[in-house]
Amino acid sequence: MICRIFAVSLGVAVLWSAAAGAETQCRASRELLELNNPLEIARTAVAEERELRIVAMGSSSTQGYGASNPKYAYPAQLQMKLEAAMPGIDVHVYNKGIGGQDAPEMVERMRADVKPERAHLVVWQVGTNSAIRRDPLPKFAEKLRAGIDIGHALGANVVMMNLQYVPAVVALPDEEDYARVMAEVAKEKGVGLFRRFEIMRSWYNDGMPYAQFVTNDGLHLNDFGQKCIGKLLATSILNAVNPRQLTGATKSAH
Repeated sequence: MICRIFAVSLGVAVLWSAAAGAETQCRASRELLELNNPLEIARTAVAEERELRIVAMGSSSTQGYGASNPKYAYPAQLQMKLEAAMPGIDVHVYNKGIGGQDAPEMVERMRADVKPERAHLVVWQVGTNSAIRRDPLPKFAEKLRAGIDIGHALGANVVMMNLQYVPAVVALPDEEDYARVMAEVAKEKGVGLFRRFEIMRSWYNDGMPYAQFVTNDGLHLNDFGQKCIGKLLATSILNAVNPRQLTGATKSAH
């Protein structure tokens, strides 16, 4: 009986240690978390309306494919982290992810999906499927500009979330070109860029195996990947919105 109790206790300790270890590995440098945009509309909404309305526009990784539970999908995690960091602020994150889509399809539905939610901020996860489908780069850039223009016309800040650093993408001959075009368009149009590709690459380069953040299909994020991206995106948004200065009452996004 004593041996059994010890074995169970050891098992719990190992699980706790693994979970704690995964949490410490969910990190990125300050430079990689910089959106390079002040998110003035979102800042004003937090300061004056005590509210932040976010539309998460994207494909399967926004929808939550690969996560074992919908609450682990990055949009749900984003809402959870923002609510914890900004007590008293009414946070809404609307998940508009549809698997298999990319820039052309999302531009077509951008207005219909964003306008009803009266979004202050659109997080547009895009690029992975365009790279896999080998969409011509000029066409890809054109669609990015069109989607950003719609978001701005609807009175929202826009943050683009770039590609995933996963085996199915890294195997492509020109995935870096799609990430580069997104950075160029973000600078040209004056929008934020959440550098998911570079963040995930830093995990891998630091020794984190793909299996820790990618499902067996080599493409979609697993629970750790989804939850970590949600946490880091929340940190990036909080750094830009700077709610401590605006509200005087915040907590860190842990």
